[in-house]
Amino acid sequence: MADRLTQVQDAVNQMADHFCNSVGILQQCAPPGQFAGFEKTGSKSPAVTQEEYSVLFAKLIARTAKDIDVLIDSLPSEESSTELQSASLRKLELENQEAGRRLEEVVKRGEALLEQIQQALSDIALSQLQSQGMKSGE
Repeated sequence: MADRLTQVQDAVNQMADHFCNSVGILQQCAPPGQFAGFEKTGSKSPAVTQEEYSVLFAKLIARTAKDIDVLIDSLPSEESSTELQSASLRKLELENQEAGRRLEEVVKRGEALLEQIQQALSDIALSQLQSQGMKSGE
């Protein structure tokens, strides 16, 4: 996953692509100019109209502009000073340490339960062996 600035740059590049492509389509679909004394016949109508392309590129450009706005809004503000960021990081570090301690406690309890289960299974197996030995001794 790219950082926020890279995402903004990618979105701006995508916006530039949409603008360039829209200009290219406008040039491609534009009706030819007429010159006096030079008439070209056999002009065919394009399968997709210029209005459809206009709507398509308008939607693409608007969506990309919204994406850029969202990405810019997610960037840290100027009010977010180094001290605030450091304090936030310290808080997150303390929360992480507390979660680590809780995890260690849960692991210890799990290991203790595992030992109890293994001991119980060992006792069961021993009892079964002893009962089979008594049955075969009869």
